[in-house]
Amino acid sequence: MMAPVKQEKPKMQSELCSSPSVIVIGGGFGGIAAARALHDASFKVVMLESRDRIGGRAYTDYSFGFPVDMGASWLHGVCKKNPLAPVIGKLGLPLFRTSGDNSVLYDHDLESYALFDMEGHQVPQELVTEVGEAFESVLEETKKIRDEYQEDMSVRKAFSIVLKRRPDLRQHGLAYKVLQWYLCRMEGWFAADVDNISLKGWDQEELLEGGHGLMVQGYHPVIEALAKGLDIRLNHRVVKITWRYSGVKVFLEDGRTLVADAAVIAVPLGVLKASTIKFEPRLPEWKEAAISDLGVGTENKIALYFERAFWPKVDFLGVVAPTSYGCSYFLNLHKATGHPVLVYMPAGRLANDIEKMSDEAATNFAVSQLKRILPHASEPIRSLVSHWGTDPNSFGSYSYDAVGKPHDLYERLRVPIDNLFFAGEATSIRFPGTVHGAFSTGIMAAEDCKRRLMERYRDLELFQPVMGEELPTEPIPMRISRL
Repeated sequence: MMAPVKQEKPKMQSELCSSPSVIVIGGGFGGIAAARALHDASFKVVMLESRDRIGGRAYTDYSFGFPVDMGASWLHGVCKKNPLAPVIGKLGLPLFRTSGDNSVLYDHDLESYALFDMEGHQVPQELVTEVGEAFESVLEETKKIRDEYQEDMSVRKAFSIVLKRRPDLRQHGLAYKVLQWYLCRMEGWFAADVDNISLKGWDQEELLEGGHGLMVQGYHPVIEALAKGLDIRLNHRVVKITWRYSGVKVFLEDGRTLVADAAVIAVPLGVLKASTIKFEPRLPEWKEAAISDLGVGTENKIALYFERAFWPKVDFLGVVAPTSYGCSYFLNLHKATGHPVLVYMPAGRLANDIEKMSDEAATNFAVSQLKRILPHASEPIRSLVSHWGTDPNSFGSYSYDAVGKPHDLYERLRVPIDNLFFAGEATSIRFPGTVHGAFSTGIMAAEDCKRRLMERYRDLELFQPVMGEELPTEPIPMRISRL
């Protein structure tokens, strides 16, 4: 079972008044990184988390008897440049590479997946490759459309324009269904339908080299290591923040209040959009506009645990269909971990529709999709179902560039306001939607906070590295497997 986080007895307000002090709101990777860095720099730090656990949208479930990530599960960019590489390397956590340097949008490694039609016939691998290359070509052609049109449009509309201009890239019959499956994978990458993804913004994030590594033991060990020794208050839901030059006051749902010199706001974008936390005075219009205009999408997971593995030894199993909404894909955890688990991963409108179902109905839907391609599939022993879109602690999975909205909204959301600092994946203009993006913005928020408070406290020492002196000065190679 997952080791519980030690929850210290709440301190009285007077204990938090001594300075320099910071309240970090949100216990995901952005909040934990900020709290870790500030704590190691000798600040008084309290982290408030509304859930009964830390980690936010990175959640490792142990109820199967082994770790299964029901939220974030990949390190995108398995290389030294990844901000999380030193932490993962030091902990010696293994990764399983599921694709190479290309974006997952058009990785055609034939080891990676097996696609099937609705009748259970496997799509010839040469056709998967051929359509994948055509998909990549269409994406390249959409960049020309972007240059021609002043107004933004959806990726779906740009695809339509390209295919009208380039008959040679059009697909028919089974190939057309495979193309829809590639669009389905793209929707999973952004947790949104291609009808809503910005043509101007979809490729503006920075993709690190090294491919995509699945966290074999889950993200929980990383969370626990970063959180060690921090003052974490679980089940502390913040409902209002008042901010002045002299400090901040944080109001909890149960009526208690805490005060500090500054606050780091590291709650998910969906929570900010829902306005469940009130700010007094209100945030500036440009900040509210960034919250309103950034897209936040949903990708869920339905983990199916079987007695034994009866499926091909590939990273992904896919179902092709006439529409991206009708397509499906399953992550094969058996290949990476040895456990007979398939994870169904719906995104966008499909994910939102499935969230309206009961967990039993959602599981049955996932199993029915599996039986389309493997008619003799057995029933799962147990299942797990995530609800990131309706969870009041998240209201969505991660951010994306919405049609007609500028990419710099991520940076606007990150920019501090007086003694309020912002962190999380939706504040990362370089790495939005990623764990390492959230982590890096937490470090940046801590650095900004330190500089701000040094205006009043000139004797603060320089920041210590994240995780204090425990991090190695020389990078430790990450443990990566592929077979």
